[in-house]
Amino acid sequence: MLLKNHLIEVFKQASLENNFLLKENVVLKWVHRFGIDSLNDLLIYSSLQKENQREEENQEQISLIDEAHEENQEQISLIDEAHEENQEQISLIDKVHEENQEQIKLELSKTFENIEETKWESNGLETFSSNETSSKNQNSNKINQFTETAKLPLPYIKNLRKWINNDKKAS
Repeated sequence: MLLKNHLIEVFKQASLENNFLLKENVVLKWVHRFGIDSLNDLLIYSSLQKENQREEENQEQISLIDEAHEENQEQISLIDEAHEENQEQISLIDKVHEENQEQIKLELSKTFENIEETKWESNGLETFSSNETSSKNQNSNKINQFTETAKLPLPYIKNLRKWINNDKKAS
């Protein structure tokens, strides 16, 4: 390695470590060996290296930011997928809810129809029972009328044989 390259590397390392004594020592050796006019080469080269180093650090930061951005994009896509799945689940739940509502409406209509039929049947039974009661009353009235008209005066028991014998002769 050439002395210039070695001094430049040591100066660069001293600059990174902020070691002022080492930097001063390198500058003294440079000036002694190459002259004061060439000191600008050391400083310009080291400043260029600093700029290059800063640029490299910026590139590293940019690459880290890009990686973080890619990770964020992946997370966003995962969140979007989860959101879509949730939307699908919500739509399925809505469909099931609608079906349940339809089933409830059908059951309610069936129950309402059953209640109506029961009312009609109970009304029919009441009408039938009232008709039956009235027909029973009419029948009992007819029976009472028949029995009242069909009643013959019975004689006293003493005269029963005489009454029965008279009845037989008449027939």
